[in-house]
Parts: sequence; structure tokens; C-alpha cells
Amino acid sequence: MSDREVNPIRKGIIAGCKNLGIRQDEKTELSNGVKEIFDKGLFKGEIKFNEPMSGYTSLKIGGPVAIMVFPEDPASLKNVLISANRKKISVFVLGAGTNLLVRDEGVDGIAVCLRAFNRVEAIENIEKVIQHLSWEMDTEVAVGFFVEAGTLLGSVINFTKKNGYSGIEALAGIPGTFGGAVCMNAGSFDTEIKDVIVSVALMKMDGKIVILGEDELKFSYRGLNIPDDSIILSANIVLKKDNPENVSKRIREFLKKKKQTQPIGQPSAGCVFGNPEGDFAGRLIDAAGCKGMKIGDVEVSSIHANYFINRGTAKCKDFIKLMETVKARVKEFSGIKLETEIKIIGHPHSIAEVERDD
Repeated sequence: MSDREVNPIRKGIIAGCKNLGIRQDEKTELSNGVKEIFDKGLFKGEIKFNEPMSGYTSLKIGGPVAIMVFPEDPASLKNVLISANRKKISVFVLGAGTNLLVRDEGVDGIAVCLRAFNRVEAIENIEKVIQHLSWEMDTEVAVGFFVEAGTLLGSVINFTKKNGYSGIEALAGIPGTFGGAVCMNAGSFDTEIKDVIVSVALMKMDGKIVILGEDELKFSYRGLNIPDDSIILSANIVLKKDNPENVSKRIREFLKKKKQTQPIGQPSAGCVFGNPEGDFAGRLIDAAGCKGMKIGDVEVSSIHANYFINRGTAKCKDFIKLMETVKARVKEFSGIKLETEIKIIGHPHSIAEVERDD
């Protein structure tokens, strides 16, 4: 690539750093790190500069990220991570932004969007796949699938509905990507994504791919303990063959219940706080008299108190202020300290070297 072709990219990189409070030496490292990928033709995909994160989160909140890349294949993703790791540039892996709150001032470094990683393929020789599982599965009804991280969870649900595969009907209506669902161990109605996971493929910051079997995965309530310097590429799952009509009926029933108790279709980040042991955050917030409480354009949902809704042009600072107010009210009323479940990234606090969302 000639200097003439590179210049627009360099200008875009510097523009992406502008007004984000990045030091000059950090600008240079960021510029050189991304320029290196393009100079050597190591990246296939789209790149954007100074991109508002509000367009990539379900809350519609968030300032700009310096650089956002959309790799189209594992090799391009690998080269971004290797270059960023070498230059010590922060990387944030973006899912569907459904469990994410981005600060108004924006985010340093590179955001990686895996929307091109959206394959769902059947796994052959299912007998070998399930023989090492910790639970029993009848090989006559078992069916396995390879699902890439960028696939929307809703698309996976629709796939099972159309073809009659049972196991994750209760997860219908949960927004986000499949990778985010695995990372957060998404769950609903006593069903969690971990219940169908056979293995998970990770890519580390040095570009190496690691596959963890079911016995190596440490799932917890709304979480999966994987190395900080890695991201989820894909997972293998096992479901049961069923009648498509039966699967569709169960999905409809779960969605009906959720629509009655959750603000489906309204801009939110899902549950703001995790449920304390033996209780529900929504009940505690409601009992403390916080339903309908509003700061700026951020409001505690009147349908489910553990959901905060963006009523227009909400700001991150108002969201955080409302969170702290609700936490204080609940602590005063019930003596219980709520723990934040959504992820908060950006200035004034720097993000970790690698973070993930759903």
C-alpha cells in the first residue's frame, strides 16, 4: 500500500482519538498499531473512526470509541489482537451491546465487532461429542451444533423453533449475541446456556485458539470464568430432537410470560443488578419504592423494577446516578447491598486490556 493510500487511514485514526483525552504518545501507538495491519494487508473487513457507541448498545447511550473494526474472518481478528497486544492498545470486544453501559466521554482503544462470525452448523458424529459430558444424553435424540459468537441468540432460538430442537426455549426473548449469552451464562425460567454447552473455543490476545471442554468451563450465576486475555469465538452445543410444533408452543409461552413481566422492546440493558441469594433485585427495588423513579431521561421501569429505561436522550451519568440512588434506597430499606450486573466501560475509568459484553 502506498503512502498516499495510507494517509486517509492515518487521518481517520487521529480524528478518532480527538477529544477522548488520549495522550499524544498513546495516539501515536494507536495510529501505528492500526496502520501496521493495513500496511501489511492483514485485515479484511470494515473500520470506523470516532464511532458513537450509542448506535451499538440497546440503551442507546455512549460516547465515541476511537476505532471500531469489523473483522470478516478469524485471521483478521487474530492480526488485530496481535498488533494491539504488541502495541499495548486496549481492546473491547463488542457483542450486541445488550448488557452494556458506555460512559458519555467515550472509550479508548479498539472496539471489535464480531457480527460476521454468525455461522450455525450441524456437528457430525454426535456420539463422540456427548460421550464425555457430565450429564446423560440419549444418542437417539441428541443433535449437536457449532455456533459462532457473533450469531444473535434470537437467530439460534428461531433456528431451533423451525427445525424442532429442544433445550433453550426458555431463553427466547433474551437479546444479544450467542457469544454474549455464553460469556454471561444467560438464563431464564430455571434454564441457563451452560445446560447445553459441550465446549467453547477462545482466541487469546496472542492469536492462539484454545478449546475448553465442558469439564473445564467454570460457569456461575450470570458468568463464565475464562482467561481475561481471551474472547469467545464459538461454542458447540447439544440439543434434543423434538416436534417443531412443541418447541414453538413452549417458546410462545415463555415469550408471553416475559412480555407480561418485562419491558420488552424498550431501550434498556436488561437487569441492572444481580439477584441476591434467596431474593430478587426487582422485588427489593419495588419494595423500596423506586418504581418509576427518574433522573434525566433514565427511568426505573414500572413493569420490572430491575430494568432502567432510556426515555429519550438519556446520559450515562444520569444512569449511574440513578443506580447509586436505587442502591442506597434498597440498602436503607432492606439492609441488602445490590451488586451491579451490567458492564460499565469508558472514561473517566480506563477499561481492562480485554473486556466482553452480551
